[in-house]
Amino acid sequence: MKKLSLSLLLLAVSLPALKAQDPGFRIPESRSSRQATTAATGSVNAGAAVISSMDVLDNNQTIAAGDTISIRILEDRRDALQQIVAVTGEVQAPYVGLVSARGKTCRDLAFAIKKELEKNFFQNATVVIAIDKINVEDAMRMREVDLEFYVMFGIVAKQGKYDLPSNEDISISQAILRAGGFAQFANKEKVKIIRKTPQGNKTIMVNVDGIMRQGDLERDVFIRKDDVIIVEEKTVNF
Repeated sequence: MKKLSLSLLLLAVSLPALKAQDPGFRIPESRSSRQATTAATGSVNAGAAVISSMDVLDNNQTIAAGDTISIRILEDRRDALQQIVAVTGEVQAPYVGLVSARGKTCRDLAFAIKKELEKNFFQNATVVIAIDKINVEDAMRMREVDLEFYVMFGIVAKQGKYDLPSNEDISISQAILRAGGFAQFANKEKVKIIRKTPQGNKTIMVNVDGIMRQGDLERDVFIRKDDVIIVEEKTVNF
C-alpha cells in the first residue's frame, strides 16, 4: 500500500514537470473529457461525420492552406478527425501521417489516402473528407491573384467567360465540352483560338472534329490565360 501511495505521489509531481519541458505533452484524457472538449470546439459538426460514401465527395472546391477539414475512415469506426490545413498545405491522415492536401479536392485527397491505407492497413478503406470551413481571407487573395480565364464565343451551347484552373490543363476539346458542346451548324473543323503574345495576337486553327471523332490528340491544343475561342457557323452551299 505504501508503494502504491509513493508511486501516485511521484506521478503527481512528475506530470507538471513533463508538461513544462515538452510543450506538446498532454495529460491523457478520458473519453468523457474528450467528448466535452469536442462539444466545446464544435468539431462534432465535422462534415465527414455525416458522409457515408466516397461517391458523394466534393470534386469541385480545392483545399487551401488555412481551411478546416475533417477526415474519417469508416472501417476504423472512430470519430472524424478535424484539423486546419498547415501553411505547407499538409494534413495528418490517420495511419498514413502527413499528406499534401493543398490544391486537391476532397475526392482527390480521399482516394490518395485510400490508396496508401490499402497498402498496409486495410484490405478496403472508405475515406470520407469534407471542407468544414474555408479560409476566406486566403481564398479571396488567391482569387484576386491566381484565377485565370478564357472566353468562348460562337456556335456553342453556352458562350461566356470560363475559369482556367491553375492546377490542371484544359484542352480545346475539353473547353468545347465545358461549353455544352457544339451547337447546330457549328464549323467543327475550323475552330479559332485567338491568343495574346508579345508579338501581338496569334490565331490558331484547330480541327476539333478530328480530335473528337478520330482521336487526333496531338492537335488537342491546351488553352492558355486570356485565350478567346471562336466557333464560327458552318457555310452551307445549296
